[in-house]
Parts: sequence; structure tokens; C-alpha cells
Amino acid sequence: MAPAGTACDVLVIGGGPAGATAAALLAARGRHVILLEKDHHPRFHIGESLLPLNLRLFETLGVAERMAAIGVYKPGARFVSDEHGRHTAFSFAAGLNQDYTYSYQVRRSQFDEILFARARECGADAREGMRVMEVALDARAGHHVTARGEDGAMHTFRPRFVIDASGRDTVLAGRMASKARNPHNNTAALYGHFRGVAPFGEAEDGNITIHLFDEGWFWMIPLPGDVMSIGVVSNPGFFKRRRGEVRDFFLDTLRAVPSVARRIEGAELVSDVTTTGNYSYASTVMQGDGWLMAGDSYAFIDPVFSSGVLLAMASAEMGAAVADTWLDDPARAAPMARAFERKVKRAIGSLSWLIYRINTPVLRDMFMFPSNRFRMREGLVSLLAGDVHANANRQFPVLAFKAAYLWLTLARRFGYRLREGGLAKV
Repeated sequence: MAPAGTACDVLVIGGGPAGATAAALLAARGRHVILLEKDHHPRFHIGESLLPLNLRLFETLGVAERMAAIGVYKPGARFVSDEHGRHTAFSFAAGLNQDYTYSYQVRRSQFDEILFARARECGADAREGMRVMEVALDARAGHHVTARGEDGAMHTFRPRFVIDASGRDTVLAGRMASKARNPHNNTAALYGHFRGVAPFGEAEDGNITIHLFDEGWFWMIPLPGDVMSIGVVSNPGFFKRRRGEVRDFFLDTLRAVPSVARRIEGAELVSDVTTTGNYSYASTVMQGDGWLMAGDSYAFIDPVFSSGVLLAMASAEMGAAVADTWLDDPARAAPMARAFERKVKRAIGSLSWLIYRINTPVLRDMFMFPSNRFRMREGLVSLLAGDVHANANRQFPVLAFKAAYLWLTLARRFGYRLREGGLAKV
């Protein structure tokens, strides 16, 4: 006799952007999908700045109009450096990919709720208040998943395929002991919401603004209702200097950087201050027979380029295609799963090259004095827009940008530094 439990084609762990995307796509294809989310929507989440390539996924899911209704129009990104005494804006419309040239800033509580509701509309059995407690993977005998409801009752499920989209909870990676901190980028963050923050220019233009400082960077994301999401990302050593309350340390950090202090003068903190450590990590495995990880459950990289939601939804889209094929023909799905893993790793790698160098003087010089020689600026904008699945590593403008970085690094050793108009002896 088969073990007791609710049978389904696919069980998705986590009802965030990755989980809801995978569940919606699979349910729309006629699969019996159960989606388990530990919390209830709407719930607060960080990661409020989206990228242009998100728009294609909204169209695929049929939620484009709903996202436009809740979003602040985002034409690009601005980088500000007090050290350089200047700022640079990168318009998404100036990138290599002209199909999608803008994006949105959103309240994640609304954004995630729309995606979760869409999964339910597509036919997924989407359940909230269900925390996954145990997962036993066995594609031959049938996977076994146990979840606890809010009333304490235990529920068992017998899915044929499991998608872990549990985000930073990393359900499968935690149980496999496969989660490892990224040694190249060990960062942490403090963040909160403010009202009454001054725009960077005369009026708010919708851009995300990244304020660089000696030991990291700040984000400023305009949200509906005159709310600004502000966060600081730095290394653990910086945050260990804190004495006293987290709130006071956060506000003191903001006031210590002139370009940031000017904007928050007179602003009101209207939320709790949240802290998140060990930002960057990855699992040593991503997929196997009858299961895979999507989004942050596999890996998370520093949010400086707002890539988290896009990477999560794009990996969920590819993962759903793998699961759909596996349910009919596991042998045919095996190479698809390997290709899925390669594409996700390649996308993360494309952004990681920039992320690992964002605090280096050379890359900061390149952002403050951008050149479009060999279309380098267009290639950079395409990376910032999230066009990472186009294999940006092989695009000549991106290769030219990386070559310029190496050349400028060498020039710096001989006392030269990039300035407006070219190299200058310093």
C-alpha cells in the first residue's frame, strides 16, 4: 500500500516570487500543484526594486496591468559618490536590449500577494500558514513532505516533483547541509522605510539611487505614498562597531554620509529597522531526480543591482519547464535540468563579477566616468537591466568593459586614475 498523504504532481515550497511563478505556470499547464507558504499575504519583504526583464515575466503570467497599477515607474539607476563629488544615471533605454526599457519599484507585500493570487487563479492549491518541517526526497518511491499548519496539525504530501522556492529559509539546502557562505562577498544590511525623504534632484524621477561610501553603499528606492525604502549594505566588521540600539546606529550611519544626510533631513522613519546578515550564499547542489531549487533557495547575491526578484522568477520559469517535462519523461528532463543549472549559474556569475568589485576604486571610477567606447556603457546598462540570460559574458560590449577594468587596474598601479576626459596622474 502507498504511504498516506495528499498526492500531487508538484509541491512548491514557498509562496514568494519564485514559488508563485513556478506554481502558476505549472498549474496553467494542467498540473496538480500544491503551493505551501509559511506566512500570510500581504507580508513585509525587502527587494522592492525590479528590473526591465521582469516585464516579460509579468506578461507571461498575465499580471502586467496589475503590476503597473502598484508600481512606481523606474527608468533606470543612479549612482552617487561623495568621494568623486558627482553622480551618474544609467537609463535602461540606453541598453543593448530594446524590448524592455523600464521597470517598477514596488511594495513587496502587494507584489508578492498579486503573484500568489495569480498562482491560485491558474489552478494551484495555494495554502498559507503552512510551514514545511520535513522533506524526504525519493523520486522512485515518491517524495514525502510534512508541513505544520497554524493550528499545529501536521499535513503530509506525496508529490512526484518538489520545487524548493523557500527563499532564504533554504529548506532543501539546509537539510542537505549544502548551503555555503559566499567567501567573495560576506555582507550584511540594515534597512527601513521613511516618509518625507528629499528627491535627489528637483523632483522624484523614479530611479533607484545607490549612494556609495567608503565601506559599502546605500539604496534609496521610491515607493508609492511618498515612502522611501533606505538600506545600508556593508561588511560584518562595519556593523560590529555598533554600540547601543540598532535604530540609532542606522540613523547615525545615514547622517554620516553627506549626500544621504541631505536627503533624510526632516524625514520620518515610519517602520522598524530590520537587520539581515550573511547576505550572500549558494548551495553546492541545485537539482536532482524529481527536485530542484529556484531563486534564493539556491543562492543569493548582494542586492546592489536589484537582481534578486528577476533571478528568482526567471529560474522558476525555467524550473517549471523542467518539472513539466520530468513528469512525462524523466530521461528527457535530465539534460533540461542540467541546462537550467548552467543558465542560472551563468546569470549569477554575470552579476557577481560586478558585485565583487563594486567597492573597488577602479570600478567606482568607471561608474562615475562611464565611457561608451566599444559600446561598453550599453553593455553595462544591459547587465543592470537584468539581461543576464542572453549570456552577457560573450557580448563584446561586456567583454570590453571587463578588459577596460583590468587595464585601469594596471594603470592605477603606475599612479594613474580615471577622471573625466581620460586618465590622469594622481
